[in-house]
Amino acid sequence: MATEPGLERRPPHEVSGPGPATRPPHLLAALSRTIWRSLPVAARRSLRHRQVYGRFPRRDPRTFNEKVHWRMLHDRRPRLVTACDKLAAKELAVAAGVLPARTLWTGTDVADLADAHRAGLDLGERWVLKPNHRGGGLVHLGAGRPDPARLAELARGWLDPSSDELRMGEWAYSRARRLLLVEERLGAPEEVLTDYKVHVVGGEPALVQVHHGRFGDHRLRYYRPDWTPTDVTVRGAAPAPLEPAPDRLAELLDAAARLGRTWDYVRVDLYLVPEGVRFGELTVYPGSGLTDFTRDAWLDRELGARWVLPHDAVAASTASPRRG
Repeated sequence: MATEPGLERRPPHEVSGPGPATRPPHLLAALSRTIWRSLPVAARRSLRHRQVYGRFPRRDPRTFNEKVHWRMLHDRRPRLVTACDKLAAKELAVAAGVLPARTLWTGTDVADLADAHRAGLDLGERWVLKPNHRGGGLVHLGAGRPDPARLAELARGWLDPSSDELRMGEWAYSRARRLLLVEERLGAPEEVLTDYKVHVVGGEPALVQVHHGRFGDHRLRYYRPDWTPTDVTVRGAAPAPLEPAPDRLAELLDAAARLGRTWDYVRVDLYLVPEGVRFGELTVYPGSGLTDFTRDAWLDRELGARWVLPHDAVAASTASPRRG
């Protein structure tokens, strides 16, 4: 996720002779943050894009990340909100014939979750707590009886507007329902499922992003839909060793295609369990347009060339849905 630019902290310079002392570094950092937060979202995004890619985004976007940038600033289609609302996205998955993890509870106060559990709500041995309206890895892997005090501390601020939503213009998340949800945890006990993130462009799977060990030794590898491996690298995750295609690859790609069939671009996150493919979530702002393919300009260009944006008038004139 994107972070604010700051100033490197260094010891204050000693000043000899007359004249004012150098402003303390922490004051300079605070001033920098204040100026940054006062900038319009479009200016912040353009500056961060230049910091990451070495140039400002073009007005006529060409690369994948330039088109994510364009979508964040201009695309106001209601379907983006539906995708960013995890509960609504689950309904889309069911309609497409792809089962999600069962939702066990929704609400705004974890104390209500504990009360419901005492009243007989069956959470099973393992469950997952997450916000309905935010991404960025906010998730708690729970087990057994929920502890309301601990969960309240863990989920502090989860119902607030996210930093990226406010600073970097992730509009659709700002319109999703602000709720907490608990769902079943898929997989066998102690198992961390492999996470398959399928980039669907123009309704067709274009790239499969395979994550291992998301909550520990995180490793990642990108494959073409025919399972040809790539040498794409990502900051913060070591390359995963090459592996054979999963037995249910065709089923996985078919599920992603069904969910992305009418999209210009969407990332479909899926899991494989013994019973078949399971839906995770939809992502419309991958990496906030600032992290994916930063070291692999060729792929940024290739996916950008395949992604045909909706016409400006269509995207800008569609009415925004009400928040639930």
